[in-house]
Amino acid sequence: MTQVVGGQEAGAQTIPGEVDVSSGVRAIRQWWTLTARGLVKVLRNGEFAFAFIAPVFLAVCFYVPLRKIMDTVPGMDYGTFLTPIIILLSISFAATSAAMRSAFDVSDGISARFRILPMPRSVPPLARLATNAALLIISLICAAVACLIIGWRPSGGVGGTVSLFAIALGIGILLALLSDGAGGVASSPEATSQLLGLPMMILGLVSTGFSPEERFPEWIRGFARNQPVSQFVDVLRVADSPESLTWSVAAPTVWWCVGIAVLAVALLTVGVRGARR
Repeated sequence: MTQVVGGQEAGAQTIPGEVDVSSGVRAIRQWWTLTARGLVKVLRNGEFAFAFIAPVFLAVCFYVPLRKIMDTVPGMDYGTFLTPIIILLSISFAATSAAMRSAFDVSDGISARFRILPMPRSVPPLARLATNAALLIISLICAAVACLIIGWRPSGGVGGTVSLFAIALGIGILLALLSDGAGGVASSPEATSQLLGLPMMILGLVSTGFSPEERFPEWIRGFARNQPVSQFVDVLRVADSPESLTWSVAAPTVWWCVGIAVLAVALLTVGVRGARR
């Protein structure tokens, strides 16, 4: 009679790495299933449509009424000037919607159901990240089309254009991770989305994205110049120009991104630990 030990027959040979491989394949399938679920949900919620509407809305609201005023500034092409902030706000809208998806998973009990499944804890966050990345890419494409319509033309060559969108995508992914982590520890999806979306909009309005620094009152110029959105805008403008992107220009953006990444990791860790309870 064959003795069973730990769920396996005694004497049965185990192929080295067999358990690891099967577990890895199962995790990949689970990730793909959850990613597909997220993409379908995004499509049904109309978020892909909003990814197109957001940059068009920004272009209409700011380019149309301000173009004649701003084009009087020597050397100013307002369509090109607006391009970085339109790209940034478009991806920020897409990124902050990640908070609602994460928060709804918690409030609807979906995260609780995942806890009892034989699934690595990292699979749901990675699936949400893949969904967010797809939405960010759509947002970047739509933002580029809107900017081309208002007169933007790439002036940094192929390398500069690639750098422009690669930097924007990197910032968007960090914002999506931060939003996902915040949504995972929040109790209200709607409040979480507003809490993350409003600061980005306010910082965008009080930045050098819509108006040159010298157009601001002197008492607020320091804030407008040094806050994160203005630093991101400066890097994107240099990337989309014949100028070289130096460390002195990129350093503030790098440090802001490091800070966002640290905060995102902290929130995601708190969310994962909470899911284990």
